[in-house]
Amino acid sequence: MVRTIGEVAAELGIEAHVLRHWEDVGALTPRRDGNGYRIYDDKALEQARTVLKLRRVGLSLPEVTAAMSPKKSAAQAVVRAKIAALESEVVQRQRAITFLQHTVECRHRYLDDCPDCATFVRET
Repeated sequence: MVRTIGEVAAELGIEAHVLRHWEDVGALTPRRDGNGYRIYDDKALEQARTVLKLRRVGLSLPEVTAAMSPKKSAAQAVVRAKIAALESEVVQRQRAITFLQHTVECRHRYLDDCPDCATFVRET
């Protein structure tokens, strides 16, 4: 089945200009008809869905393009790097939650007076 850019955009819940931008940066490669209009067959639609999913899990457009590389090792390297970055972010956010939970429960009126808070502040 062949779809227009507007139909694909509506199906994915995004604006058509987003699809054009993805094409401009090389993350999406729809075919063109004889009049130069973009046509999205099932393969192009699936490619657009993949780009959208990768964007939603936090990859930048250059990372998306690299992750969709035909060379599997290059794609895996980008994905592994993103996994490591996300894992690091999870650790940092967990530390933030621990610190904030302590501040809520801290018996000291001012955080400066609390030795535990001072320990949290010195952590990197």
